[in-house]
Amino acid sequence: MISLSAAEARRRVVSHLGLARPLGRGGAGVRKLLERLRCIQLDPLDMIGTNADLVVMARIDGVERGEFWNHLFPHHAFEHFAKERCILPASAFPWYRQRGHRAETPWWQHGERERRVPGKLAQAVLQEIRKKGPVTARDLTDHGAVEPLDWSGWKGTGKLTSMALEILWTRCDIVVCGRTENGSKIYDVPERSLGQIASAPAGADFERWALRDRVEAAGLLSRAGGSHWSMLRDVRTSSLPDEMIAAGEISEVMIEGSARRFLASPALLSSGIPRYDDRVRILGPLDPLLWDRDLVRTAFAFDYVWEVYKPAHLRKWGWYVCPLLHRDRLIGRIDARIEKNVLVVRKLWLENEDLSVDSAMERIREALNRHAELSACRSVRMPRRPAKSPRP
Repeated sequence: MISLSAAEARRRVVSHLGLARPLGRGGAGVRKLLERLRCIQLDPLDMIGTNADLVVMARIDGVERGEFWNHLFPHHAFEHFAKERCILPASAFPWYRQRGHRAETPWWQHGERERRVPGKLAQAVLQEIRKKGPVTARDLTDHGAVEPLDWSGWKGTGKLTSMALEILWTRCDIVVCGRTENGSKIYDVPERSLGQIASAPAGADFERWALRDRVEAAGLLSRAGGSHWSMLRDVRTSSLPDEMIAAGEISEVMIEGSARRFLASPALLSSGIPRYDDRVRILGPLDPLLWDRDLVRTAFAFDYVWEVYKPAHLRKWGWYVCPLLHRDRLIGRIDARIEKNVLVVRKLWLENEDLSVDSAMERIREALNRHAELSACRSVRMPRRPAKSPRP
């Protein structure tokens, strides 16, 4: 068992997740970042950029809002489940293809989809994509209606063709190879989108590979469970983590002030003292640094909840609030929107940190100006002084 202080855990995870200084620039930087992070979580909400935009812009220079798609798709990436629905590097595809329909989160209800869509129809959709691809769902033959899935009042697709696409995508028979300007998925067969695809090693163990990959993605992966385990929730309670610890493939870590145990990658534990730049970084609500809210609370003394799903009267901060990182400290948060080509910060809060208010505000202003330029905004409108933090 390895023990880390909260400060050491904080430094190591910030560096491991590529937040100490820019990892690169432009398309090459984006591709390097995806190999480093192993997955980038997708979310369609776009207040000042989607979550994927914010993950990239916090780590890579010279990439405009919405531009990362062009640097990754096709050829370099695909979409599938990891920590929820994510962008994954092409190098992971052979493992997912080997796993087939089992590479899913249980609540995706793949089996129920297969019961509702005739097998011959799914094969017909696949053959049409082979012939016509890359295509969107609208480009394909309309095969009529299907009873949609219902997730606690949220309705899935009612179109047979679209449900067939979900089945084929989950099986890795097709891949998402890009998005249209309005965000619609573009589908193709993997051989055309990703090129020549190597097979996973004969007899390879998907769970072992996936656990190692997930630990690399998280830096510090809590053994206590949580959404960051996603489709690997059964692996968490199996003997595999202890087997991999015993084999030296991963390590077990405790952090001062926490009773939980974490799995850590060799890369995280062998890293030296990071060299920070002096930027403030705007983090998306689903940034890898924020996946484990308890770890954020322990290591950063920062309490963060994404309140997008809370009723308005129960929100403490706001609907879409982004934390602000300076070196290895979370120094504040912003409630911001892009409105008519202006980056508007409605509210800005600072934590009680070592930076003076004036120094913090100046660095935040620089961060907002950088973000505005990459988002094609003409100007930034922000409060002159930070707001008082809401009462507990």
